[in-house]
Amino acid sequence: MLLAIDAGNTHTVVGLFDGRELVDHWRIATNSERTSDELALMIQQFLGFHGFSFDDAITGVAVSSGVPSVTAALREMTDRYFGFPALVLEPGVRSGMPILYDNPKEVGADRIANAVGAFDLHGGPTIVVDFGTATTIEAISAKGEYLGGAIVPGIEISLDALFGRAAGLRRVELVAPRHIIGKSTLESIQSGVIYGFSGQVDALVERFQAELGPCTVIATGGLAELVGPHTRTVQHYEPWLTLYGLRIVFERNK
Repeated sequence: MLLAIDAGNTHTVVGLFDGRELVDHWRIATNSERTSDELALMIQQFLGFHGFSFDDAITGVAVSSGVPSVTAALREMTDRYFGFPALVLEPGVRSGMPILYDNPKEVGADRIANAVGAFDLHGGPTIVVDFGTATTIEAISAKGEYLGGAIVPGIEISLDALFGRAAGLRRVELVAPRHIIGKSTLESIQSGVIYGFSGQVDALVERFQAELGPCTVIATGGLAELVGPHTRTVQHYEPWLTLYGLRIVFERNK
């Protein structure tokens, strides 16, 4: 079985694959100070939910990470507890997708995994919107090439900045408000988040489509389920797209 681990700046998502099937998945807070032993203990507990043996069930580990200290801890965990090296999606690893960036080494591993997974699922041309710490938008050509994209501040870090600089505003539950024109400060913030960020995505996707032509548009990431339904352009929701792409990259490098 394969452990696919996507370590982002805010959350780390762990997926357990049996062949092509995603058996289960877990989301934990990313902690750059967590040690390899602590990570091993957490994953052992997750596997225990299914009755799997930590030592015998796992035959591969695939990692995408944007946090260098977490990458190092995951490498060490895999070497020590599984007895083989982790496949870390980084320069030199075969993704099977041409990266048409000025400097391909600048493209984040999660962005590549998303693109690989999206093209495998839906072909191209395809646009992927990932609602993570940053909101990233990726373009994949009809031939399966990574063309580039856009990066904007994500919902949660934008709200952190808002609440940190506006003393009179407080944190709110992120749900769709009763009214687009908010009748309270709480509703006004919710309206700005839900409809403001969905409008931002639509504007960028439409500009992408003006260059690419008609595209399949996929949403993924922790907040995609919240914002995606309020967009005009998103057609598919793939919550575990990064994990799926990691599995494909792992298979291409076996």
